[in-house]
Amino acid sequence: MDIFGRAKNIIISPKNEWEVIGGETPSVQELYFSYALILALIPYVSSFIGRALIGYSFLGVTIRTPVVRALIGAIVGVALALAGVFVLAYVIDALAPSFNGEKNMDGSHKLAVYSMTPAWVGGIFNIIPSLAVIGFLFALYGIYVLYLGVTPTKKVPKEKAVVYTLVVVIVDIVIYVVIAAIVGSLMVASRATVRF
Repeated sequence: MDIFGRAKNIIISPKNEWEVIGGETPSVQELYFSYALILALIPYVSSFIGRALIGYSFLGVTIRTPVVRALIGAIVGVALALAGVFVLAYVIDALAPSFNGEKNMDGSHKLAVYSMTPAWVGGIFNIIPSLAVIGFLFALYGIYVLYLGVTPTKKVPKEKAVVYTLVVVIVDIVIYVVIAAIVGSLMVASRATVRF
């Protein structure tokens, strides 16, 4: 799998890429270990660098998270992000028949994994904490990418695709709020060091 080509195509021309993805049959292992794991590292490694090495500066004061705590947060964050995508795939599959889509776990995993591409790639902006909001904009674009993928992967009719996408997004937000709370509690549990 050409991970960088796939990520670029998902971001730049998602409609065409979903048509290609719809005809593919990658294994769940291939999706998670050859694609999702690598891309999920981007926001968490970037956050580690941004928080522990660069830090937040304000009025001449730089606040950094201790390296060990930031590293633990990054490792746990990646693990929980992948678990979140895995759970989301099951939610996607369970909801599909309610929107005249098909139950198909392979399609659900493809939709869950590939629709996270913009959020993961946008996570590179976490390297400079003040630019992290740009990564959030990438994540919002991921909603559109998800919408474009529901018909090719789950066969949801176009007239029901918007509502299906919104329900999936709401569930995804709940999943990631839980993940953020867990990772955040690890970060807050550490005492930030202050350097002038």
